[in-house]
Amino acid sequence: MECPLPDYFQLEPEILEIPKKYKKLVIVGASPKPERPSYIVMEYLLKEGFEVIPINPAHKEILGQRVYPNLESLPPDFQPEVIILFRRSEEVLPIVEKALALKPKVIWMQEGIANNEAKALAESYGIKVIMNKCFKKVHQLAQWKT
Repeated sequence: MECPLPDYFQLEPEILEIPKKYKKLVIVGASPKPERPSYIVMEYLLKEGFEVIPINPAHKEILGQRVYPNLESLPPDFQPEVIILFRRSEEVLPIVEKALALKPKVIWMQEGIANNEAKALAESYGIKVIMNKCFKKVHQLAQWKT
């Protein structure tokens, strides 16, 4: 699905509340490469005091955080509030299917990512879904508007 560039100045107030309210995050598709958006977002969120667990089957550590190969391998005592997806739109549905077991409050598809089927599935379980928005940019905007 092709995503138009989001308009961050037309966000609903409830979207701005998400990064203020929830601090336990999982980043699916985290990268150890400093030039990658997922690295930049993760680095920012760690500095801002978020608890972030990265998911990437090819790495053991990113930014000093232990990396897990998939959602099923997360520590049983960690209850993610927001699952942030840095995966292609067509790869999102199977991830969301697995995420349902974790009962997150929010599934967040980063800028450029949207999957209506995954959105409908998550929403049918009472999970809020944000598509095609950058968590970092929304957090910065929420801080600025405070």
